[in-house]
Amino acid sequence: MIFAVRTMVGQEKNIAELMASRAEKEQLNVYSILATESLKGYVLVEAETKGDVEELIKRMPRVRGIVPGAIAIEEIEPLLTPKKIIENIEKGDVVEIIAGPFKGERAKVIRVDKNKEEVTLELENAMVPIPITLSVEGVKIVSKHKD
Repeated sequence: MIFAVRTMVGQEKNIAELMASRAEKEQLNVYSILATESLKGYVLVEAETKGDVEELIKRMPRVRGIVPGAIAIEEIEPLLTPKKIIENIEKGDVVEIIAGPFKGERAKVIRVDKNKEEVTLELENAMVPIPITLSVEGVKIVSKHKD
């Protein structure tokens, strides 16, 4: 059975790691723990019973509780199948550069090459707009372009 545990937003990964170490240490019937960026404020726990999850989160900091009821695998399947980032990026989107010498900078997408999986960007805070080309793996979408 899969249960959703409410957590403090931004702490999902840390809490999942705490849960994993506690489950291993106390030998609880917990089979898997999932913290994903697309599901903010929640950690998914696969366990034999709700009691195992309650025991797992007892006195754990930054945990708000368990969402009532179990979750069907069909409901979380979209979270489990990886999507290519290149399919989501479009011309005009604002991205944050997460790798390379411009790490941490925001930029606007001016061209997308789906075959090479590259994006051409213009840095937002640059005095002179210089186009730079990066692998799509080096960027994260901040906001989508509105038509």
